[in-house]
Amino acid sequence: MTNQEQLIVITGGAGGIGMACAKVFKGQSLIITDYSQEMVDHSVATLIEAGYKAKGFACDITDEADVAALRDFVAEQGVMKSLVHTAGVSGTVQDLNKVYTIDLVGTELLIEAFYELAGPGSSAVLFASMMAHVVPANEQYDVALANPQKPDSFASVSRFVGGSSDTMYNFAKRGVLLLSQKHADQWGAKGARIVTISPGVIDTPMGLKAAEEHPERMEKIKQATPLKRNGSPEEVADVVYFLASDAARFITATDILVDGGVIHNIKKMG
Repeated sequence: MTNQEQLIVITGGAGGIGMACAKVFKGQSLIITDYSQEMVDHSVATLIEAGYKAKGFACDITDEADVAALRDFVAEQGVMKSLVHTAGVSGTVQDLNKVYTIDLVGTELLIEAFYELAGPGSSAVLFASMMAHVVPANEQYDVALANPQKPDSFASVSRFVGGSSDTMYNFAKRGVLLLSQKHADQWGAKGARIVTISPGVIDTPMGLKAAEEHPERMEKIKQATPLKRNGSPEEVADVVYFLASDAARFITATDILVDGGVIHNIKKMG
């Protein structure tokens, strides 16, 4: 008889937001994954010590075989209730291809692999970004963003980002929004949902690094935020918890902004 235990799978589980997401699911069985086995082991040990049920599996989300191995591991442990995909990199990596591959190609590899585990009441919660909302709809790049695994996709999008890895990040995160819409019917046919969440400036190590590198810009964004502050990982995790739960059972193919209301003011500044 197969194990029927319901599982919450969290990618980027060793990161600030990933760990915050794990902590809101206390009492549920967690599968923590990240690219480094050492980081996965540390996160799992931390969670178990705090009374959580957690197992770990290291995975490179840009490697199709690795993603398949993760999917198979999850299938052996029980039934997927939700895939919470927080893993990603920012433009600070200064590598257009790396941003595109990790943030967008990796996302679709996960969507396709975990579709096989999707069933009635299950969900995928994908991390986009408020910056996805500054990229306007445009068929010239949207077709490529919605099909990131096609050979010419990266080159097609690169023409529009002016060599900036920060801009590529914005485009890749728009692609995540498009992927949820693209795959929603397929997931829906199984009674499963696929949604995105777009955090604003959150006080994580990544967010604090941006504040150090661009202090004036980050302060300007904070002052443009109606709530006049940055968000916390816990505030994002609370929304993830809702989206992954049955309370959100009629929400799919849509995005939830968790940005303190700032994106509308940023668009006005632009």
